[in-house]
Amino acid sequence: MAEFTTTLEKTLDKLIEDKKYSSIKDILSTMAAEDVAMIIQEFDEKSGPLIFRLLPKKIAADAFIEMDSDIQEKLIKGFSDKELSAILDELYVNEAVDLVEEMPANVVERILSHVDTETRRAINQILQYPENSAGSIMTTEYVCLKLGTTVGQAIEHIRKYGIDKKSFYTCYVTQDKKLIGRLSVKDLLLAKDDNVKIDELLKTNVISIHTHTDKEEVVQMFTKYNFMALPVVDNEERMVGIIAFDDAIDVMEDETTEDIAIMAGMTPSDKTYLRSSPFSLFKQRIGWLLLLMVSSTFTGMIITNFESALAAQVILTAFIPMLMGTGGNSGSQSSVTVIRSLSLGELEFSDLLSVIWKEIRTSVLCGITLSIACFIKLLIIDCYLLNNPEITFFVAIVVSVAMALTVIVAKVVGCTLPLLAKKIGFDPAVMASRFITTIVDALSLIVYFGIAKAVLF
Repeated sequence: MAEFTTTLEKTLDKLIEDKKYSSIKDILSTMAAEDVAMIIQEFDEKSGPLIFRLLPKKIAADAFIEMDSDIQEKLIKGFSDKELSAILDELYVNEAVDLVEEMPANVVERILSHVDTETRRAINQILQYPENSAGSIMTTEYVCLKLGTTVGQAIEHIRKYGIDKKSFYTCYVTQDKKLIGRLSVKDLLLAKDDNVKIDELLKTNVISIHTHTDKEEVVQMFTKYNFMALPVVDNEERMVGIIAFDDAIDVMEDETTEDIAIMAGMTPSDKTYLRSSPFSLFKQRIGWLLLLMVSSTFTGMIITNFESALAAQVILTAFIPMLMGTGGNSGSQSSVTVIRSLSLGELEFSDLLSVIWKEIRTSVLCGITLSIACFIKLLIIDCYLLNNPEITFFVAIVVSVAMALTVIVAKVVGCTLPLLAKKIGFDPAVMASRFITTIVDALSLIVYFGIAKAVLF
C-alpha cells in the first residue's frame, strides 16, 4: 500500500505540473474517500487544496471528514463561502459537531454562519452533552415513522427523505416523540401488501441508550447486540437521535488509543505520530516520566535501608533485577487482563473478592513453578556449572522463596488496583504496567530483603 501511495503521489505531481486536471479528477473519482484524504494530506499547502477542489462534491465531503484537524483548518481558511457551504451541506450533524469541536473560535464562527438554522440548533444541542456521553456522538438524522403508516407510505417516505439520513436500514416508530418500536427496511420490503400498517410489523422490544450514558458502554452495547444503529433517548424517554455503527467504531478506536497511551505512560494525543512535533511528544511524555521517576525513589530508599545486609551478602544484589522484573511482569499480566475485562463490561467492583481469589490461586501455581525453576537454575547453573561459591543453598532458598512470594503479591496488586481505580472514577488504564511495576518493585524488595534478613542474618 505504501509503495502504491508513493507511485500515485508521483503521478499526481506530474499531472499537476502538466496541468492535466481532468486526469487527476478521473483518478481520484475512482478511489475511496479515505484514500483520497490520505493522499491529499501528503501534498503541500499549494497542491493539496488544488487537488481537493477537483473532487466531486460527495467525495470531497467524505474525504474532508477523514482528514486531520490541522489540514481541515487550512482548507476551510482557503474555501470561498460557496465552497464551504457545499462541504457543510454534505456533512451529517455529528460530523459537523466533530468539526466544530476541533476548530478555533474564528473558524467555528464561520462554519456556523454557513449552516441552516435547523442544523445549527442540532449542533448546539449535541454540544451541550458531556464530552464522553452518548449524546455527544449521536446524530439527529434518522428515519422516523408514525403509528398507522402503511408499508407503502413508509417506503415512499424512505425514498423521499432517506438520502439525507445517517442510517435508514432501521426505522424507528414514535408517538408524541416517545420511542414505541422499530422495524427494518427488510421488514417493509418483505411485507405481503403495501396497505399493511407498520403497526403489525413493529418490534416493540427496542433497546435504547440514554443521552448521558458513557461512550464506552455504547461500544459494549454494539458489541453485545451487533447493532447497525442504536437509538438515543432523553430523560423523558423521547427519542432524540441515533448512534451509527461507524461512530461506535470511532469511539472504540479512540478509547483503545487512549488506553494504550496511558498504559505506556504518555498523555493521549489526537495527532498522528508523523504530524506530532518533538515538543508535543515531549509534553505528552515528560509529565509521566517525572512522576514515575519520583515514585521510583521509594525503591532506592528501600535498598538504602538494607545497605548493611547487602554489604554482608553482596551476591544478593545480583538477583534484584530478576525479582523486580518478574514481579513487574506478573503484575502487568493481571492488570492488563482485568483492564480488558473492565472495558468489555465483564467485571464490576463487586467482583473484587472473586478476582483476588482467582489471582491468588493462579499466582500460587505460577510462583511455585518459577520458584522451582529459579532454585534449580541457581544451584545447578550458577553454583556448579559457573562455579560461583557465593551462591549457597540458603542463598538459593532466599531467592526462590522471594520469587514465589513476589509473584503472588504482584498478581494480587495487579488485579486489585484497576478495580479500585474504576470504583473511584479513574481510568483503569492509569493503573496499568507502569504504576503496577513501580509499586511491585518496592514490594518485591521488601519481601526479598525481609526473607534474606530472616534466613541469612
